[in-house]
Amino acid sequence: MNILFITADQWRGDCISALGHPLVKTPNIDRLAADGVIFKNNFGQAVPCGPARASLYTGMYLHNHGSVLNGTPLDARHTNLALEARKKGYEPALFGYTDVSLDPRSQEIVDGYEGVLPGMDPICKLLSDAAPWLDDLKQKGYDVSGGVDAVMSPQKDYPGAESKGKTYAAPVYSAEDSNTAYLVDEAIKYIAAQGDEKWFAHVSFLAPHPPFIAPEPYNSMYDEHDMPMPVRRATMKDEIAQHPWLEHYVTNQRGTALTVGSESSDNLGLSDQELRQVKATYFGMISEVDAQVGRLIEHLKAAGTYDNTLVIFTSDHGENLGDHWAFAKYTYFDQSFHVPLVIRDPSSIADKARGSVVELPTESIDIMPTLLDVLGLDVPAQCDGRSLLPFCRGGQPADWREEAHMEFDIRSPYDGKGKPPLGLEMKQCLATIVRGPRYKYIHFATLPPLLFDLKVDPNEFENLAENPKYHGVMLEFASKMLRWRVEHNAPALTDYHLKSDGAVEQGMRSR
Repeated sequence: MNILFITADQWRGDCISALGHPLVKTPNIDRLAADGVIFKNNFGQAVPCGPARASLYTGMYLHNHGSVLNGTPLDARHTNLALEARKKGYEPALFGYTDVSLDPRSQEIVDGYEGVLPGMDPICKLLSDAAPWLDDLKQKGYDVSGGVDAVMSPQKDYPGAESKGKTYAAPVYSAEDSNTAYLVDEAIKYIAAQGDEKWFAHVSFLAPHPPFIAPEPYNSMYDEHDMPMPVRRATMKDEIAQHPWLEHYVTNQRGTALTVGSESSDNLGLSDQELRQVKATYFGMISEVDAQVGRLIEHLKAAGTYDNTLVIFTSDHGENLGDHWAFAKYTYFDQSFHVPLVIRDPSSIADKARGSVVELPTESIDIMPTLLDVLGLDVPAQCDGRSLLPFCRGGQPADWREEAHMEFDIRSPYDGKGKPPLGLEMKQCLATIVRGPRYKYIHFATLPPLLFDLKVDPNEFENLAENPKYHGVMLEFASKMLRWRVEHNAPALTDYHLKSDGAVEQGMRSR
């Protein structure tokens, strides 16, 4: 069996037309979902990219793998889906990036925090400098002397841009020459060269992560006049009164800007038109990725390998997109953590489940156990997730979780530098989220907790934590959070037993 593992970056879980989004168009993801299973309530375990991907690749919650920020090393003792797949003879090939910060105690650091996941062969390593893509553009006659920022900048004097805002103008490159198309070009070349040999390709797209810029025709695919305004309170002051962390984050937005030539500090002053255009451009980027996913799937079908290929499509985390007066992914709202997940199992036993939608909460940490389950490999004791294969084959695992669980660290989310905010110590900066079908509970080490009733307040505007009527719910969810943390405490060697004769025994893992 072949493995095609596709990730997009910063793709909101609601932005798939198969799930009823009123505007965004994802016909190729829709077709993949119709031929597989789509997981409607799937959540990434952490933000930003590095921690989210550490969870995705290791099957571990953030508090267990410990890579809490971009640049925080991932302990080399943890295995991952690529290393495990090698036990079955696969040579996982990377097209794009993994953003895994390697352990400096045992691994050479050559790419900063943008390290390659151990076990992955970087066939086409596309980091923030985009060097191989720029080389490709240069060979095609583009001027790349200004580097990646210049190449991904909006064209000056672009027709219509003066009335549509900073994110509307297209870049100089065509859709056929974009970094998204380039990765698919390289992946297709690699897959074609494998012949009858089994392969494992991880295609990791940057889009729709900022800079928000889309080549023609995707930059104008969506009209900003059709875009709804962000989901937010009437004023920023009203919004940030909800919680000290929200106030700090919204009023100190920095890091990656919306597009080249803009500043994150300008986010609060965006006009209504600009806010609508940002959303239109974001949707255009999603549709561009969708088109390239379609091109890749069509290649598999034409080559006759589609029916022997497990396809997984997901994202690391979401994007606030102006909701709650925030951009990027550092809030506790669903916009930061809800991500798409589609799995297409090629086996005939999965035929009965094709086109189904799973409503139960699933998590990114379930992907590694699922992949290993498909390959017939044991799931390492480190994994906190569970295999989704029963869902893909028309069943449902016993005792499935009732809530999704997420975490994020607020010490300095943008660059890992400087003192923690709000007078906190580093050890006080981890926040935990328990999200059920109705209630959502957020627990900070020392800051006030939050509670939302998603049934009556799906936009998470009203914090009920201090409402006496909900003290019973608060106690229930604080207990759920504590029980979850105790159950999922890092097992390390707790599954081993040393006998008096020196033999080592390992117990059976129940999942």
